[in-house]
Amino acid sequence: MPSSTKSKRKISVTFTSDITSDTTSEQAKGKSDSSDKGSRKSKIWEYIALSTVPLVLVLGNSMLVPILPTLKSKLGISQFQSSLVISLFSFCAALIIPIAGYLSDRFSRKAVMIPSLIVYGGAGILAGFGAVWDSYGILIGARALQGIGAAGTAPIAMALVGDLYKGGQESQALGLIEASNGAGKVVSPILGALLALIVWYAAFFAFPAFCLLSLLAVIFIIKEPKRKEEPKPLKQYLQSIKRIFSQDGRWLISSFFAGSLALFILFGVLFFLSNILEEPPYSIDGVRKGFVLAIPLFGMVTTAYITGSVIRKNGVLMRWLMNIGLALMVISLALAIWWNTNLYFFIGLLTISSIGTGLLLPCLNTMITGSVEKAERGMITSLYSSLRFFGVALGPPLFGWMMGKSNQLVFITVSALSLIALGLVFFMVKPGKKVQ
Repeated sequence: MPSSTKSKRKISVTFTSDITSDTTSEQAKGKSDSSDKGSRKSKIWEYIALSTVPLVLVLGNSMLVPILPTLKSKLGISQFQSSLVISLFSFCAALIIPIAGYLSDRFSRKAVMIPSLIVYGGAGILAGFGAVWDSYGILIGARALQGIGAAGTAPIAMALVGDLYKGGQESQALGLIEASNGAGKVVSPILGALLALIVWYAAFFAFPAFCLLSLLAVIFIIKEPKRKEEPKPLKQYLQSIKRIFSQDGRWLISSFFAGSLALFILFGVLFFLSNILEEPPYSIDGVRKGFVLAIPLFGMVTTAYITGSVIRKNGVLMRWLMNIGLALMVISLALAIWWNTNLYFFIGLLTISSIGTGLLLPCLNTMITGSVEKAERGMITSLYSSLRFFGVALGPPLFGWMMGKSNQLVFITVSALSLIALGLVFFMVKPGKKVQ
């Protein structure tokens, strides 16, 4: 966490006494090894269960991207109406996420996540029937309901990670969650295109099955720690949130902007790439297009996982990686202004930008999650996630509007915004040597 509040936090370290008795040392060593193995195995299953939550969140949205042109023609709707299938979902989620965050602080993380996953999966089935019945009204209403359900999934999982783990384990788990989020983006276009080979609306019905698996994992694998303190009354709770922003608002708001912008660019670029791939001279569609879209996303996923594994609360390293990541985004997106028709060059630039995103997001996640106590963590991480969702929602329509003007305008705009984010992070976000 930034140095402005570093002095207000304490780090407690527990030391284990040495076993000195010769007669019991081997027995104790055996028990310790067995306990460590059991603990590691338990952690692995917890990591897997937690990572399913952002994965299904992404699958429920990104898996539909490859079928949007077909959906548009089958339902006889406009380009704008088809984009709402993605954007309305994200807008509804962004609006409800702060409420979900408060409820998770007031009651418990799982008390919000479990019903949210049920609503999310159930609304997916309804959206599928809307597609079968050629009813855009039912489809778009179900997508809005899915967005409301999505509000209580991945954002609350991020807060739960902060409750369950500390130190290097927390940054590793958060890196895995970001990598899982990115992996969903890699798999989604391919999976959506493959399912469309069966029937174009198959993705709507396939998603609830993934959602059910995540629901079972959250219920039976994740053991949420019991709360030691009674939840604060609403007035006192809001005062605590206000105090956090009065103390740390400069770096928190800068971090929120950078995280939101990164996803705005990522989803906007995917929309841009998806459209140009189907046009001459490329004429790439279907599963082949899904694999091409996965290339820059794979760069992000790999980088995010490695970043989460190595930062281990090291504030100096985080600052370096965040600024390097944003610098890579600025340079690659600026070079894309002069892109003409060389697809290999263009994909390479987008992959470099995605690698920059993979360096940035795990560091932001770790700082923001560790910046507050458990009692307010749900709200702070939810506000951050809400802005990320707004970035996702605004990406496709704004990129579509700019594409109508010129392709150069797209990359002039996003490279300039990335430069602003780099300036804000460089001057405002200065974590101490050890982030809490």
